[in-house]
Amino acid sequence: MKYATLIAQTLALAALSGTTLASIADFETPREGFVGETFVDGGITFSELNNVSGVNPDGSNFGPGEYGTQFIVENATLAMNDFPGVLGGSHALSWGNSFIAGDNLSINIMSSFHMSTGNVENFATLSLLLFENGPWGGINIQLDATLNGVLVAQDSFAISDRGGRDNLVGESLTIDGVNFDSLQLSARYDDGTYTAFAGLADNVIVTPTPGSLALLGAGSLFGTRRRRSGRTC
Repeated sequence: MKYATLIAQTLALAALSGTTLASIADFETPREGFVGETFVDGGITFSELNNVSGVNPDGSNFGPGEYGTQFIVENATLAMNDFPGVLGGSHALSWGNSFIAGDNLSINIMSSFHMSTGNVENFATLSLLLFENGPWGGINIQLDATLNGVLVAQDSFAISDRGGRDNLVGESLTIDGVNFDSLQLSARYDDGTYTAFAGLADNVIVTPTPGSLALLGAGSLFGTRRRRSGRTC
């Protein structure tokens, strides 16, 4: 099913539930390039990029801002052709210090960023295109939902390590059925220490609609393997 059809389906389901329509960031409106340290798309504010300290996959340390503090809208046409179930449209959210203009793209490193609509929400989902194997294997990618600064829910998956060189795969993360006012996407080790991964984000949907309805519209959006351990606090 085409991405535009799935988005329309999600909006229709939200309308049927009698609640506010979803906030959807698909990164298609901005032109390719740097979009700032704080960036708004589809009613969702993206901020606090790479503002943490942690341990690199090679064991060395990194500090706040070392991977860059600018969000980037990347023309991901070539990646979209290879991963049509992961990326929607022709653009995706990247980050860091550089990008490749045109249909080709760079896969940049990221440790953490935050997302918010400024409202209390009940459902969120996003898709990721990222490298597995190599130094990335075993790193946990997690989506934390907080309400008034308190963790209320989390979804996560561990990046696979099947040996060999880096390999691009699609994944998704979802928060469903818990009220929250802020989200954080981050890369962590098992003990909670921040690390980093290389990838892109797309198809960010946040809504106060009951998750069971929104998920019907968004669930088939992600033609990805799921290896996760989600929890609600």
